[in-house]
Amino acid sequence: MSKVVYEIVEHDGGWAYRSDGVYSETFPSHDAARAAAIRVAREQKVPGTDAAISFETSDGKWHEELVDGHDRPITEVKG
Repeated sequence: MSKVVYEIVEHDGGWAYRSDGVYSETFPSHDAARAAAIRVAREQKVPGTDAAISFETSDGKWHEELVDGHDRPITEVKG
């Protein structure tokens, strides 16, 4: 199971949450950025529907598989 971490950081004259090097929009306060990160982290846990996907690997081979819509990541908010 994967894990998604949202870290509250100072950014662009305010506060943002960051995950895997990607920043959210800027919020006026730490509390506002944290509340937004908590909301997004909760949304990550909502199950979806199963889906058939196809993808190409780096060696040029195509694969098809069924992904479980209930396989959701673990989420964490730091800061």
